[in-house]
Amino acid sequence: MIPAGFVQELLARVDIVDVIGRHVQLRKTGANLVGLCPFHAEKSPSFTVSPTKQFYHCFGCGASGDAIRFLTEHLGLGFVEAVHELAQQVGLQVPQDDASPQQREQAQRRREHDATLASVLKTAADHYRQQLKASPRAIEYLKRRGLTGEIARAFALGYAPDSWRGLASVFPRYDDPLLAEAGLVVVHDDGGETKRYDRFRDRIMFPIRSVKGDVIGFGARVIDRGEPKYLNSPETPLFHKGRELYGLYEARTALRERGVALVVEGYMDVVALAQLGLPNAVATLGTACTPEHVAKLLRFTDRVVFSFDGDAAGRRAAVRALEAALPHASDTRSFRFLFLPPEHDPDSYVRAHGREAFERLMAQATPLSRLLVDVAQADCDLATAEGRARMLAQAQPMWSQLPDGALRRQLLGELARLGGLGVDELASLWRAGASPTPATRIVDARLARAAPRRGGVLTRQPPRRPEDRALQLLLAHADWWDRLSAEAHELLHALPPPHGPLVAWLERELAEHGARPWAVLRRALADDAALADAGVDTAAWLDDVDAADAQPDDLQRAVDHLLERQLKAQLDAAVLDAQRDPQLMPRYRDLLARMAQVKKRLAGQPA
Repeated sequence: MIPAGFVQELLARVDIVDVIGRHVQLRKTGANLVGLCPFHAEKSPSFTVSPTKQFYHCFGCGASGDAIRFLTEHLGLGFVEAVHELAQQVGLQVPQDDASPQQREQAQRRREHDATLASVLKTAADHYRQQLKASPRAIEYLKRRGLTGEIARAFALGYAPDSWRGLASVFPRYDDPLLAEAGLVVVHDDGGETKRYDRFRDRIMFPIRSVKGDVIGFGARVIDRGEPKYLNSPETPLFHKGRELYGLYEARTALRERGVALVVEGYMDVVALAQLGLPNAVATLGTACTPEHVAKLLRFTDRVVFSFDGDAAGRRAAVRALEAALPHASDTRSFRFLFLPPEHDPDSYVRAHGREAFERLMAQATPLSRLLVDVAQADCDLATAEGRARMLAQAQPMWSQLPDGALRRQLLGELARLGGLGVDELASLWRAGASPTPATRIVDARLARAAPRRGGVLTRQPPRRPEDRALQLLLAHADWWDRLSAEAHELLHALPPPHGPLVAWLERELAEHGARPWAVLRRALADDAALADAGVDTAAWLDDVDAADAQPDDLQRAVDHLLERQLKAQLDAAVLDAQRDPQLMPRYRDLLARMAQVKKRLAGQPA
């Protein structure tokens, strides 16, 4: 919860010209500054920034707001993220009502450490760019791939020379632990002798940037032959493959303008497609698509097309992307799956057939609903009762991940028809299998109270604080994470220690290993020393999991309580904003409407 007074102080300290000037080229015109609007395509500038009012407005598309609004709209940051970003720029510490002084100090140290790590990565990226200019061989390789100097500059491409200790000439201390922590240097213990060498050698370097534009890692491709062909930075405090998308920073404006995101499998595809007039492409980083990837994209657009090879590996990757998209597939969003001919990747297809032909393929791609049914029918003979039963069994876990709405209900009808059952009959069958009956839950609760420990899970009264309850339920039922919305994920990530770091830890576990039972997670939690550095007393959580009679609705209720608390703070700030500038009144009304929805859910009424 961020006090409204702090938000006002922050906005009084920051200079909106500096904030926007990092992302938009502005020029002085009288008392204001103007530039091309970052929220829509235009050739004549209609985007105005007022230094006196600390306000921006576009006369073309109507976008307007203060510095916080700009970061949330342009970079896709959440409100809390934007406040922290601005506070860091002006040297203010964001107050946390639920955090102790020690926790705030630890959080500040982490932010300072992350900033130092980002500075190290930026220095390396600058070095690799200079090395590319000095390497005719690397430049010739990029030209053979059809890339121009302009596109190489836009994506800050570089080259890591074929040298074991090339970075020794860049940094004052080659043995600085930060170089290893940033994933730039490999430290190897060879029989008691410590050896260090550059991780990236003789490779084209693709800086991976956060939505704020900071370098957080690298992708690297060999120029000639060599293994591995592609090499990414390891997991670091800044870089988590399960969360980041290559090219999202560069594509963010195109995503809004075109209204659709194209997800491809490699960073060379992203750069090449931008060269060919498709700047709205992004790529996963050597890992399957995750719900976190989807949530990030949905901050910029409601339409996503996943592109895959048409072979068996491409079909498997599509199924994983389908699973990641299901919890986000509301009635107002569109997910499609494009399978290219075996001889083509997106780059080669556009070169062979043209951009318009590829865009037609995107428009005709398989919708999520059809792919779900296709996956459910795999290896099922629908001419037999056994085949229809198997199809329904394969469909139920996917269907249950969909949020309630028209799409979910239509798919229930289609699956019922294919399975030879009535809609009500199938709904009743799946309800019975999804959760225990009320009588069973009562017996289970009595057994839980009679035995202090059952299956390694303590049965205590639920805690009073919603953040404690949410974490307990997520640890006990890690698979419920994917049922939460992107907004809920962001809200939980923003919690102060120990909750925020625990959420980040759990999400990394899910990205790397999938949902695992509490008994397994408990061991992993006990063995993770890094959490202690993040201010988390893991011992306090090892036995503090109570989920004897919990349901997913209990988790959503805890999250709604947290959301209610956050909205109260935002409403306080919005009132002051609207008093200062009436043009901000729509934001206040939007917040009021959201608060009303949350209160209805908490009261058990339809939102």
